[in-house]
Amino acid sequence: MPFDRSSERISFDRSSERISSDRSSDRISFGSSDFMQMATRDRMAGNKIPSPQQSVTNLNLQVRTKGSPSFSSESSGFSGPSSFQSSNLSFETLDHSLTSDASRNSLSSQTPHELEDEMRRLKQELKQTMEMYSSACKEAMTAKEKEREINQWKSAEGRKLEEAKQAQGAALAMVEMEKRKSKAAIEAAQMAQRLAELESQKRRHAEMKAEHEEEEKHKVMDALARFEIRCRKYTIEEIEIATNYFSNSAKIGEGGYGPVYKAFLDHTAVAIKVLRSDITQGKKQFQQEVEVLSRMRHPNMVLLVGACPEYGCLVYEYMENGSLEDRLFRRNNTPPISWRTRFKIAAEIATALLFFHQAKPEPLVHRDLKPANILLDQYYVSKISDVGLARLVPPSVADNVTQYHMTAAAGTFCYIDPEYQQTGMLGTKSDIYSFGVILLQIITAKPAMGLTHHIDRAIEKGTFLEILDPTVTDWPVEEALSFAKLALQCCELRRKDRPDLGSVILPELNRILDVGLDNEARNDLWDKYP
Repeated sequence: MPFDRSSERISFDRSSERISSDRSSDRISFGSSDFMQMATRDRMAGNKIPSPQQSVTNLNLQVRTKGSPSFSSESSGFSGPSSFQSSNLSFETLDHSLTSDASRNSLSSQTPHELEDEMRRLKQELKQTMEMYSSACKEAMTAKEKEREINQWKSAEGRKLEEAKQAQGAALAMVEMEKRKSKAAIEAAQMAQRLAELESQKRRHAEMKAEHEEEEKHKVMDALARFEIRCRKYTIEEIEIATNYFSNSAKIGEGGYGPVYKAFLDHTAVAIKVLRSDITQGKKQFQQEVEVLSRMRHPNMVLLVGACPEYGCLVYEYMENGSLEDRLFRRNNTPPISWRTRFKIAAEIATALLFFHQAKPEPLVHRDLKPANILLDQYYVSKISDVGLARLVPPSVADNVTQYHMTAAAGTFCYIDPEYQQTGMLGTKSDIYSFGVILLQIITAKPAMGLTHHIDRAIEKGTFLEILDPTVTDWPVEEALSFAKLALQCCELRRKDRPDLGSVILPELNRILDVGLDNEARNDLWDKYP
């Protein structure tokens, strides 16, 4: 078949046109910086990384031909920053641009070899672009992974911080607990130290007490050594002859520490109290009584005539009417005591008791005041006896606040101060309680057991007259009621509630006695001169 040059040229022209068109479509220049900027914006916006085809489709592509001004034969890559921009051009605009470029460039000026080189170069550029895009995608994925790792690290650090805060709080709580334990340990140590100090004080107090008792013993011995000055010292032979060798016919009573005998010494009636040998405590009371009575004298205190120290005998003046207890209960059919004598006896006991409490240099507390220890002479003058339990206490005990501590309470049940019995704190007002019970017995002649309660109830019910001693028929009721109320005040359970002996009790007893005597004298005048 003959070669048709015209058809061949037409075919070549068409082929060149297609190649030129393909080359024009393939010669697309991408700016690397614009591509990276777009990739960075997509990554920061949180969008998915687009596929290579989507990226190429959405980019503003610039066709480069050999005759275009931006083309450079030495260029092996991307152009400057303006070569890669976003565009809103449609495919129609792109086709129009390509057609215009094709019409401006003459295909006849390029050889097939050049076209092939250009195609290879464009493919190489596209390959490099795709590699760069893939690398950018990988970097974006790596950045996102790092961001996720950073967020996880932040969460882990936050948890660690919270755990550290909790651990710090637990540590602070443990520190606070240790502080409390330390404080409790310090307080326990301080308490133990205080207890040790108290024990030390107790030991010192016991030592001081022993020293004090030793001093008192020496005082008693000194007093016995001076008997020839203050009282007479009898031999046991004289005592035996006076008591007819302790005959039962001479025995007039039995005390807590031995029998009492009536005897005559130096042509004077005396009462001899003999200490039983089996009572060791009686020796101390014997010494105490000698010490007190040998140095104290009062009209309402029994007189100590003498003593026999080697046998434990005390010689007193003889009291014809015995004890107040015997007379109140009318033992041996003795006559009743008038209300005048009873009021007088009460005032006398208060006077002697005040003398005890104001003794110098140290006050004296009897501790065993009761009707059995109140003796009456032939004129019914009352005298306090049995001071063997009396205690010399510091002068501060005379007030209402300070007391002297005793290891064991002494006295007689129903007469002993309840506060002294409970605490061992001895004071002058311990005798006031006993004296109050005696006052109640003086007007009622009843046993001491529960007497304060019975009289208090009788006053409340208005039956006070019924509780008075019925053997006395002419009681001055108003004065007796005042007498009873004063006695109840003396019997208050709390020591601080009891009245003062010198400023309250004794003046009131004297007033009651005077008013009763005045009323009696007035009534006698009315009876004599109606």
